[in-house]
Amino acid sequence: MKVGFVSAILDGWTFEEVIDVAKTGGFGCVEVACWPQGAAERRYAGVTHIDVTTLDAAQARDIKDLTRDQGVAISALGYYPNVLTGDAPAAAAITHLHAVIDAAAALDVNLVGTFIGRDQRATTEDNLVKVAGVWRPIMAHAEQVGVRVAIENCPMLFGADQWPGGQNLFTTPALWQRILDAVGSDNLGINFDPSHFIWQMMDYIAPIDQFRDRLFHVHIKDIHLDRRRLDRVGTMAYPLDYMTPKLPGHGDIDWGAFLSALDDIGYDGPACIEVEDRAYETSRQRILDSLTLSKHYIDQFLV
Repeated sequence: MKVGFVSAILDGWTFEEVIDVAKTGGFGCVEVACWPQGAAERRYAGVTHIDVTTLDAAQARDIKDLTRDQGVAISALGYYPNVLTGDAPAAAAITHLHAVIDAAAALDVNLVGTFIGRDQRATTEDNLVKVAGVWRPIMAHAEQVGVRVAIENCPMLFGADQWPGGQNLFTTPALWQRILDAVGSDNLGINFDPSHFIWQMMDYIAPIDQFRDRLFHVHIKDIHLDRRRLDRVGTMAYPLDYMTPKLPGHGDIDWGAFLSALDDIGYDGPACIEVEDRAYETSRQRILDSLTLSKHYIDQFLV
């Protein structure tokens, strides 16, 4: 299992600086943020460490040479939009997602992390129809260029602009199976972030074995569930009213059990730390500290 990090937390760093941070910190890989250039549409989005729209053969060669020389792999290219709304932004997101897939092939990364998306005001059944219509052509293209796509299980249901429904349908094992069946591509799999199961009150261990053949990538992020706040506002409140993203070991996940379950299935893919802990975002040094602390904590279960 290669421990890495999601590069979105290093907004403002260059790609070369990101790889240097990874090498200095002893990380084996990085999931590289590949959003379109421009203003961020939400927190941790809009970060571009590789601009896939301008990537040419010479740049791809330079990136591959740098990562090889530094001993840091690219675990995946990351881009997490909502492609199911059926509007102009969704069409633009699909176009960019194709470019990310092509870049993953050109860089010999061959893995892209993203969301399935969701029309937040449509029913689950209607969204499943949309999934088939939108994602079968995307995956046909991914298969053609030899790229796998790993869907993260974040519900994207945190604030008023994302209610009702949320903006990512890929939220539970039941829906994972229905979506995988609807798309029908062996190249479509899971980028599993167990933290989202904490605030949904779900078992984050059982799906590891159930979906062992579709587990392409893992995110390491923790969640602290404030039970007193939950008792006050209830599960129908905005989740951020009763939970807080934290560094691994600072929240409620049993990382020993989680990583042991990955070992049990022989998982040897990337496990990338995803920092969304606001307590560590007050300065560049604190951000770097968050990566160091997270890796030290996770290493105890892997060495």
